[in-house]
Amino acid sequence: MTINSPTFTPFLSRHSHFPSFTHHKIERTILSLKIKKMASHIVGYPRMGPKRELKFALESFWDQKSSAEDLEKVAADLRASIWKQMADVGIKYIPSNTFAYYDHVLNTTAMLGAVPPRYGWTGGEIGFDTYFSMGRGNATVPAMEMTKWFDTNYHFIVPELGPDVNFTYSSHKAVNEYKEAKALGVDTVPVLVGPVTYLLLSKPANGVPPTFDLLTLLPKVLAVYKEVVADLKAAGASWIQFDEPTLVLDLEPQKLQAFTTAYSELASSLSGLNVLVETYFADVPAEAYKTLTGLAGVTAYGFDLVRGTKTLDLIKGGFPSGKYLFAGVVDGRNIWANDLTASLATLNGLEATVGKDKLVVSTSCSLLHTAVDLVNETKLDNEIKSWLAFAAQKVVEVNALAKALAGQKDEAFFSSNSAALASRKTSPRVTNEGVQKAAAALKGSDHRRATNVSARLDAQQKKLNLPVLPTTTIGSFPQTPELRRVRREYKATKISEEEYVNSIKKEIREVVELQEKLDIDVLVHGEPERNDMVEYFGEQLSGFAFTVNGWVQSYGSRCVKPPIIYGDVSRPKPMTVFWSSTAQSMTKRPMKGMLTGPVTILNWSFVRNDQPRSETCYQIALAIKDEVEDLEKAGITVIQIDEAALREGLPLRKSGQAHYLEWAVHSFRITNVGVQDTTQIHTHMCYSHFNDIIHSIIDMDADVITIENSRSDEKLLRVFRDGVKYGAGIGPGVYDIHSPRIPPTEEIADRINKMLAVLEKNILWVNPDCGLKTRKYTEVNPALTNMVEATKQIRNQLASGK
Repeated sequence: MTINSPTFTPFLSRHSHFPSFTHHKIERTILSLKIKKMASHIVGYPRMGPKRELKFALESFWDQKSSAEDLEKVAADLRASIWKQMADVGIKYIPSNTFAYYDHVLNTTAMLGAVPPRYGWTGGEIGFDTYFSMGRGNATVPAMEMTKWFDTNYHFIVPELGPDVNFTYSSHKAVNEYKEAKALGVDTVPVLVGPVTYLLLSKPANGVPPTFDLLTLLPKVLAVYKEVVADLKAAGASWIQFDEPTLVLDLEPQKLQAFTTAYSELASSLSGLNVLVETYFADVPAEAYKTLTGLAGVTAYGFDLVRGTKTLDLIKGGFPSGKYLFAGVVDGRNIWANDLTASLATLNGLEATVGKDKLVVSTSCSLLHTAVDLVNETKLDNEIKSWLAFAAQKVVEVNALAKALAGQKDEAFFSSNSAALASRKTSPRVTNEGVQKAAAALKGSDHRRATNVSARLDAQQKKLNLPVLPTTTIGSFPQTPELRRVRREYKATKISEEEYVNSIKKEIREVVELQEKLDIDVLVHGEPERNDMVEYFGEQLSGFAFTVNGWVQSYGSRCVKPPIIYGDVSRPKPMTVFWSSTAQSMTKRPMKGMLTGPVTILNWSFVRNDQPRSETCYQIALAIKDEVEDLEKAGITVIQIDEAALREGLPLRKSGQAHYLEWAVHSFRITNVGVQDTTQIHTHMCYSHFNDIIHSIIDMDADVITIENSRSDEKLLRVFRDGVKYGAGIGPGVYDIHSPRIPPTEEIADRINKMLAVLEKNILWVNPDCGLKTRKYTEVNPALTNMVEATKQIRNQLASGK
């Protein structure tokens, strides 16, 4: 079974709200459109479906409850519905090949046949077994590394490459999807991850020297790209889009030269095609702009003009004659309605430089990073709803701007937009003067605890009396269908508050008893009352609004539903004290109070764009500070304040990183500055590159940090091998929780020994990579059993002096 089926089949899933379309209905609908398509373009679109149809289909397939054909039916219907939606609106340049069953970078790895040998692939078209094994792992083989896609909460699967990789054209997904859309009457722009970006996002495979220059593989990779381009041309494609977002990074001259080399080599293959090179997420540096606009065979350039406003000056300073500018003026990263009047003014200003017939209105990046459709939000109040635009609405905004640019401005639509913007600006629910004053007062101190971490750890050890290599977990335990049912029925008022509380207490007791049975040292309550680590807190803070179906893909089938921060933030009452105190009363072992930190709440929300992000973060920090101090008063002596997304918010350009880290780290310190030395503050980070910000992590001044390590081939340990001294407690993850694979005891023991080679035993903790929410108890129980057993083996070795 291939990872893409070109055959359209009606979607029959009970999860979908889409109508079921036949070939002829869709084709007839699209071909009968009388809309003149303006110069409009969408970089990419969400894949999961408006009600997570793909998520449910994937998980049903993985659980062997449905067939590959069933999964392909769901995927085909989603693609058809998306293409039809854009065609109906009037979008001219509609993308294809932005769909993925797991990840678009993994799709590219499949296209190139760059499958690591451990998956046992022997050639031919890559099917679901190999594809999902690379993304998720399987019972015998671990998954490939997963890390953040630039500064978003989307995760991609990191390619593992080396000089011996035999690149072959092994997935025809791009051309199959182009043909699939064409059969439905939609001529699309096939989208490929650009060859240079693909290599720059890769890593040397196991056994390949870390210094190996991945760009030396460019000729081999380009050979496959040429085959793909030839296939697309033969199928009738007239445009092709290469996503090269690494052009927004601070790249050395030799990396910039790789773009020139790549597109010069591809130029003859691309002859006869219109070629768009798309960038996003930040402004393009001057040298990169010069490189990009000089690439051979390229017809058009796409820029993020929302996060990359400095690029406007570069464009106005000189733009290649006769080339197209795809102007990303509609924000693909947030959910606020576009200021159409301001965007139109920007576009009008660009016309003088580019020319009216060469200017295309676009999104700033793929709409993958925003919620799908506001029409499904029936519980948002009308005022806040009028301020918003999800992916479907952004498609309409793009087309409205394109029509206005062509002299067909919809005055009523623009007037309604202006009224909504004015409503948001003047609404009393947005501003809380007391909160603003409290946040402004923070700037007079750096908020550090009075005692250094070494002295605090001594005081904490006297109180906690933990063994060497203490074991713990990151916070959440499996969210079973029964648990989700209880929360759902309570929210729908189908069960009483007393019934709900008793059910949650029962779940907590079972989780506590399980951890005691496993002999884990520092316990968690499992978070059964929580739907999401950010939404749970947002629901209890002022200034937040919530959606019913505002889901955004994080990785694979995992989706998150970011809260919307529309106003000033404060904490009306304690949020977690009752549940943490209840859990602590069930055990004599230390019970962690579990909180989400201010930077993570900020970075995993849709944040207001009418004030600096730092101001909003300080407001959240004050709210979490109140909660930390209330937990301490309630007798909770270990408090974890997760900052899983701290690295994610780091600006892509070095020029902005120091300022971000200053206020982000400061926000974390604010949360716990007032606690006693004997209260142990933990934090957790996951699935990012940390080595370049290790000194900022140290500056957070947490007592213990647990951090992802196993899935990234223990890259974290290299920073300590390179001489960085870390004096606080640290728990590099000993196994990957995003894979169903159960790690053997010997493997975990080996990881612990590797950690002990670079870290002192008195600061090392043993824990999984991340929370256990997405796993099943049939996976969690044996994995934690092996983790504890491995820890005891190492303790015995240390005690015997071996």
